Amino acid sequence: MEILPGIHRIESDLGARFMCQYLLIGEDHTILVDTGLAGTPEEVIIPYLEGIGLTLEDIDEVIISHADVDHCGGNRALKERHPSLWFSCGEPDRAWIENNELMLADIYRWYEPYGFGPDEDSVEWIREELGGDSPVDAGLRGGETMRLGPERRVEILHLPGHTPGHLGIWDPENGAAIIIDAALETGIYDRERNRLIPPRYFDAPGYQDTIRMLRTLRPEHLLTAHYQPMQGKEAIDFLDRSLRFTQQVHSVVKEELGEGITDLRELTRRADERLGPYPEFAHELAAGVRAHVAVL
Repeated sequence: MEILPGIHRIESDLGARFMCQYLLIGEDHTILVDTGLAGTPEEVIIPYLEGIGLTLEDIDEVIISHADVDHCGGNRALKERHPSLWFSCGEPDRAWIENNELMLADIYRWYEPYGFGPDEDSVEWIREELGGDSPVDAGLRGGETMRLGPERRVEILHLPGHTPGHLGIWDPENGAAIIIDAALETGIYDRERNRLIPPRYFDAPGYQDTIRMLRTLRPEHLLTAHYQPMQGKEAIDFLDRSLRFTQQVHSVVKEELGEGITDLRELTRRADERLGPYPEFAHELAAGVRAHVAVL
């Protein structure tokens, strides 16, 4: 639905949880943020466009927030339907977004030398939902502004941590920050508010700095991919909880290292035991654990 003037939130199921893409509609320029999984364009995005009287040809640009299967898996499907559609993403994430096997190796299977990670069924699901390789037309680094209409511009935000090239959008007219997965509180929940998946971040200082920067914006509206829209104090509290979680991970890692535990798999298990438990994808906690080991 249109949740703010010119900002549409497109929600669909992702197993027991949900995911969102965003549509920014201006007088002169229309932007789609993220493409979901391989089937999301045909099953969700195009029907939504038709429901509000638009077609895929009315989209001027697709901005991919970051390299994750549920955010760029529909790229190839959209490109095949609309070959001239312009795609952009954060330059540091570009190689992954363009190359499915590289993303699979670096984002999802890097755990394997440490003796753990996603099982083969999960790997095959990710491979299928990545949808096939697809080129990106432009790499962004944050700070760019985009004109949506005569009186409306939005700013591209570089929000590293979850991935190096994670992007968001600041819409000053609405006081809205579209941050997608740039902050992930203490984890991602299902629709019944059961916590399922840990926050994943590869760069602890970068993730913390992103959260602090977002807090200084004091957004009136905070829009993410996997949480309901937040306003005012609720948004600030969410960011504070996200930052506090990183401090908790840091403390756990420091204590366990002090006890002589250096094996990443065991450190992750202990972090899950103390901060979780996370019933799904608990191995993704290892990214943050490794990031804090690097700091320490």
